[in-house]
Amino acid sequence: MNHKLNFFMEGNLEQNNENNKSSEINRKLKSEEHEPSKSENPNNQKNDNDPPTQVVPKPKKEIPIEKKPFQEFINIHLIPALTEEINQRGLEISKINLKDTNRPIAGDKCWVLNCEIKEICSFWLSFENDDISSLKSFSLSKPNQEPSIIESFLIDEKRITLKLIISRVMQRLNGQKLLGVN
Repeated sequence: MNHKLNFFMEGNLEQNNENNKSSEINRKLKSEEHEPSKSENPNNQKNDNDPPTQVVPKPKKEIPIEKKPFQEFINIHLIPALTEEINQRGLEISKINLKDTNRPIAGDKCWVLNCEIKEICSFWLSFENDDISSLKSFSLSKPNQEPSIIESFLIDEKRITLKLIISRVMQRLNGQKLLGVN
């Protein structure tokens, strides 16, 4: 009887070993389904059949023009855009420039954008510092006259943009009926 029991136990052991082996094979197959690169290339070495990996550099984010240096913003962006806006209204600019000079009326030293619109008016947009977010003022006069009023400009705005500056300059000129019929 011992012999039969040993034979029966050995048969069960062999069957258990086979079951364990098949379970292990099934686990490996399942893990290979989830991670095919490891089963194909266990050492993670480059295979000649693999497609070349391309490194795509992140595009550099262009800084907004309003964050560019003050003189660059004024001379390269604001002056041309303002000139174009005024020209589109059928008016001609005879002079436009930026100077570090005395503010009209107040006389303090600051950056002043002076613009003369031929036979219409002259205006001065002053920046207290070389920063478009600094305090600003606006003065206006008839041709060949000195300005008599200085007004604050864009004092309540949190974010100063090129479009905002242009629209408010045009609004001031239009408010004086200098751009034609309202």
